[in-house]
Amino acid sequence: MAPLTPPLLPQDSSAGMPGYPFQPRPCSCHQQYLPSHPTAMPEAMRPSPAAGTRAVWCLVLLALAADAAWQPCRIDADNRTGLCKGQDLVRVPRGLPSGLHSLDLSYNKLQEITAGDFASMTQLRHLDLGYNNISRISPNAFLSNPLLEHLRLFNNSLNHIPALPLQPLVNLRWLDMSNNLYRSVALDGIFGKLQQLRELSLGGPLLRDISRGDFAILKDTALQKFAIKSASSLRRYEAGAFSWLNTTELWCDMALDESAAALPVMLQDLRGKPLNYLRFRNLFEFTYYTGDADPFDGLAELQITKLVFYRGKFNENLLRLALLNVQRSHVRDLALVAIDFARSPWQNSSGMEAPAPRLDRLLLQDISNPDVLRFDWTFTWFSGVAALSIINVNFNYVPCDAWGEMRNVEALDISGNRLEDSYIYNQRCHYEGVMPKLESFVLATNQLLSLAVVAALTRTWPRLTRLDASHNGLGSLQETCQWSPTLRWLALHHNQVTAGTFGCLPTTLEYLDLSYSQLDRLDMDYFTRSPWLQELRLSGNKIKFIPSEWRCPRLEVLAIDGNSFGIINHGSFINMPRLISLAAGNNPYHCTCDLYLFLEETWRRGRPTLTDWPHNWTCYHPEPLLDTAVAAYAPRPLECNVPALVAVAVASTAVAVVACAVLCWKLDAGWYLRATYQLVRAKYGRQRTGATQRCSYHAFISYSCADAGWVRRELLHRLESTTPPYRLCIHERDFMPGRWIIDNIVENIERSAKVIFVLSRSFVDSEWCNYELYFAHQRAVGLGSEDIILVVKEPINAQGLPRRFSRLRKMLGTKTYLEWPHEPGRRPFFWLQLRSLLGSPGGLGPAAGEEETAMDATT
Repeated sequence: MAPLTPPLLPQDSSAGMPGYPFQPRPCSCHQQYLPSHPTAMPEAMRPSPAAGTRAVWCLVLLALAADAAWQPCRIDADNRTGLCKGQDLVRVPRGLPSGLHSLDLSYNKLQEITAGDFASMTQLRHLDLGYNNISRISPNAFLSNPLLEHLRLFNNSLNHIPALPLQPLVNLRWLDMSNNLYRSVALDGIFGKLQQLRELSLGGPLLRDISRGDFAILKDTALQKFAIKSASSLRRYEAGAFSWLNTTELWCDMALDESAAALPVMLQDLRGKPLNYLRFRNLFEFTYYTGDADPFDGLAELQITKLVFYRGKFNENLLRLALLNVQRSHVRDLALVAIDFARSPWQNSSGMEAPAPRLDRLLLQDISNPDVLRFDWTFTWFSGVAALSIINVNFNYVPCDAWGEMRNVEALDISGNRLEDSYIYNQRCHYEGVMPKLESFVLATNQLLSLAVVAALTRTWPRLTRLDASHNGLGSLQETCQWSPTLRWLALHHNQVTAGTFGCLPTTLEYLDLSYSQLDRLDMDYFTRSPWLQELRLSGNKIKFIPSEWRCPRLEVLAIDGNSFGIINHGSFINMPRLISLAAGNNPYHCTCDLYLFLEETWRRGRPTLTDWPHNWTCYHPEPLLDTAVAAYAPRPLECNVPALVAVAVASTAVAVVACAVLCWKLDAGWYLRATYQLVRAKYGRQRTGATQRCSYHAFISYSCADAGWVRRELLHRLESTTPPYRLCIHERDFMPGRWIIDNIVENIERSAKVIFVLSRSFVDSEWCNYELYFAHQRAVGLGSEDIILVVKEPINAQGLPRRFSRLRKMLGTKTYLEWPHEPGRRPFFWLQLRSLLGSPGGLGPAAGEEETAMDATT
């Protein structure tokens, strides 16, 4: 029978599904009605075998296309990392990139790993299959993954250790197969070939027996960590089981409630091993140990330096036994974490000395019963500790004798408790001379309110340099404090600091942290009094402005991010010459030239380094720049460049001055200025001498010297010979001798009812005539009368007049003038018009000479 082959499908790239170059056409099974009983169908309506084959293949292709269209994994841009965590997958997705180095398939519903699941991923190095329901792994599952270094099978349903699938993994360094369902941890010989293996975790909730030869194959494998988990109560431990191990860390998650005698056997098996870290979890999970034997016997013979008890039940007797063995051992780091401590109903301490182990570090953490601190009714076991941490142990009171027992403590951490001011500092206690070696003190996350209490407690400690009192309620009280002169480092973040708090802070600090403390302004006087301050952290407060007089000469690191100020400029940190690191993001910045020039200067100098640039540097003002990144703020070229702006302003001013000078030269502005000056001076001089403004002449005649003959022969003769005669003023006859000529011109023009200008080509060339024209025009403007008479003696071109005769040009174009006729027959009419403009003679005051004569006679 010929094999079935799918029919070729037409390619349609425009409608193809993701991952496929073509779109399957509708299947015949979707187009026809197929009854449930084909035998009942007419022969003509029954589908042919070929049609059934096509239907099957269409369904298969549709399923594949739908699977390709849905991709549950997130792949990074380099196709190196795949994250398929928590997608409820029941099998490994198909079509993952072959170049993956790391793949996370944890927290899914995988049940089986087949031979082809990772066949294409030849570069895979990190694979996480934890928290699934895997019960079977194909022997060839990792055949194509020899580079795999990290494999996690934690918390699955494996009922035996999958040794055969691990055989190709010659580069495996980290393997976690714990918390599975196998009942035996006997390792196959394949594990002996995993020479690169450094961390191995085994066991699960069904493991109740550990046999002698279970780990024999590991005798030549140098492990860094070996972890074993057993059932809630280990039933049997065969001597010698741990003797094969060659590891530096051993993690034992096994409860010995029913087999406490197995613990000394385990410890005996570990003698002579390179073990330096030993951790027990739930050593006694359900019951407190009440036996007479010492379960920790043999601990002193081990090389371990760090011992951890995590969870489990401890009573006074068990803790005493543990401490006595630690005291005789090499252990220098002891941790009791989350243990369930209780007082023993009776004490089995006969013949036992009070334990006082010498420890570099003792950690008591997450213990609900604070009686553990005084388990034998004393604090003696603290006397040999160098670094003591009592974290979240729920105690709220420190007895006086406790301080004395901690005489060798160099670092004390009592954070996360319920200490209050009156419970940590008792005025009846004697604190002087206690804690002679303490250098670091952590009081974080308690219920302290008074800085003065903290200062009084620590004032006499001679070596204290570091103090952490963060996460309290300190700073809201107005206090005065006296601190230890050796204090250099102080953390007060997450408190309630105000500007008044600075008066209670030590001035010997090199490091100060006031972050997230609701601080709204700074006390500049404190920084003046703190000459050694090198690092200051003020993040997350409400500081509204940066004072320009902020002086801190030794400051090197400053964090002021997350506040409320919007303006910083070049002068903000000018008095901090050593500042090399600045964090100032997440503030409502005014994006102006001040900020721009500050940043430009910072980049130019290369300091301070903006550690949070450009993230969270955002413009809030002006409104058009709201939410714009400060890094994107770019003002116009001359907007913030002060030197260039000054240069442009100077250049523009110079151009304007030159332009004005040229314009003045073109328009004879100098001449007008001189004329105005002379006019004002002449008028001011006459007003000061009390001169009268009454007219003495019918007309002032302005003419050039070239026209003097015509003026005397025609003009004076005709006008002064009438009855009564016109009184006319001409300069060569009527000006006062010895007076300044400008004064004569101005005075006689003002004493004349009219001004007659005799225009000719010589008039245009005379500067004095121009002065007279200017003064006459100024008088006409002042009096509001038309008293200027133009007599054109010779034809002149008004448009060809010089620029300083702009007024004459204007009058010739707008004012009626008299033209001297050359024909004698037309001259009588000329004199008639001139006399009509002058008006009838008479009604004048005395002439200038007559006025002076009258004044002399009066005198």
